[in-house]
Amino acid sequence: MPEAPAPVSSVLDLIGSTPLVEAACFDTGPCRLFLKLESQNPGGSIKDRVALSMIRAAEDVGQLMPGGTIVEATAGNTGLGLALIGVLRGYRCILVVPDKMSREKIFHLKALGADVRLTRSDVNKGHPDYYRDVAARLVREIPGAWWADQFGNPANPRAHETGTGPEIFAQMGGDVDAVVCGVGSGGTITGIGRFMAAQSPKTEMVLADPEGSILADYVNDGTIGNAAGAWLVEGIGEDFIPPVADLGLAGRAYSIPDSEAFATIRTLLLKEGIFAGTSSGTLIAAALRYCREQSEPKRIVTLVCDSGAKYLSKAYNDYWMADQGFLSTEPAGDLRDLIGRKHAERAVVTVEPGETLMAAFGRMKLHDVSQLPVMDDGRIVGMVDESDILLSVLDDSGRFERPVREAMTANLETIEPGAPVDALPVLFAQDKVAIVMEGERFLGLITRIDLLNYMRQRAA
Repeated sequence: MPEAPAPVSSVLDLIGSTPLVEAACFDTGPCRLFLKLESQNPGGSIKDRVALSMIRAAEDVGQLMPGGTIVEATAGNTGLGLALIGVLRGYRCILVVPDKMSREKIFHLKALGADVRLTRSDVNKGHPDYYRDVAARLVREIPGAWWADQFGNPANPRAHETGTGPEIFAQMGGDVDAVVCGVGSGGTITGIGRFMAAQSPKTEMVLADPEGSILADYVNDGTIGNAAGAWLVEGIGEDFIPPVADLGLAGRAYSIPDSEAFATIRTLLLKEGIFAGTSSGTLIAAALRYCREQSEPKRIVTLVCDSGAKYLSKAYNDYWMADQGFLSTEPAGDLRDLIGRKHAERAVVTVEPGETLMAAFGRMKLHDVSQLPVMDDGRIVGMVDESDILLSVLDDSGRFERPVREAMTANLETIEPGAPVDALPVLFAQDKVAIVMEGERFLGLITRIDLLNYMRQRAA
């Protein structure tokens, strides 16, 4: 019989000892690139290590007592680790999360019983709605609350100095030329960097930073810009230098745009079968740049920080990617370029006239839309929206079983693809969507969001 790990008494015993796999699908120049799959931790990310380390340290010194409350500002993954451990040890978790975080992370946190407080992601340190300032305020207001403070907690880098770093060194047989890390709180690059400095001085620490973050410039030339930009990759990049981060350990840094990070993880899944989160795309893209710059063979390690399952509604969603301008098609030069969901691609959610209002309502809820084209034998014959259904069933909920044709609007106002963009606000002012028709052929709908996406992409 093959050997298998012995049973453990808790999922917490499964944190760490994650596998390492060589990436073979990319052009790595003369180098070999290895990925440490931190996504295999029970909470799905490298932050499980940090959460366990910080909670144990707080328990050891009496800062966290039975029945206590954990408060943290988090991009999601540290919060997931804290919530996972908290639910097993009887702690309440209040987590302050910027509103750009994926729905999957937020739903996961709530499923673990965490009290999630969403706050603005478009403000910087010092603003009252900045997520770390909100967490600090909650700690002052809640009696007995313990602030995990991953950005300043020495137990954060200690988790990597005593765990992640030694694991990488052992798995690579003591031969590691460079490790590429990102910085969210700074614990990973600091902890691994300290271990490598002591045990493997030849190992260079490399920073992977999202374009817009201030950290790459600081590592490369010692400067800090006046203001950070914006980026969509989650969990790494900062508008300040976290207190726990020792960026002096990094020898060089690469600034990676969102488009490159997202393309990298999509390729990784298709070519290697590795389902990685968005920050992993930044790290791997930076590692590839480093590899291709080398003139001699080197052995490089970087991290798959978390699972792509947390980003299905974002980086792995073609429609979201297109809305952000990361997936492009040959422009038609007319209103077809504004259609976010094209009927010919089976991307438009529709209903048939003989289906019930209950079916139409269920479809709206499932797909998070407020109106449906009514299609009959390939032709659009009407539109039904939330108001149509509400007015039909308001006096008698039994009318949910009536057919859509009795509630739909059959008098449709359509627009040709060659119509000017200026014609759209006129329709929107009448509380309508634009039904784009090429002769008798239904092409799709243009909504207010589609127009805003188009205008934003043009402005960029």
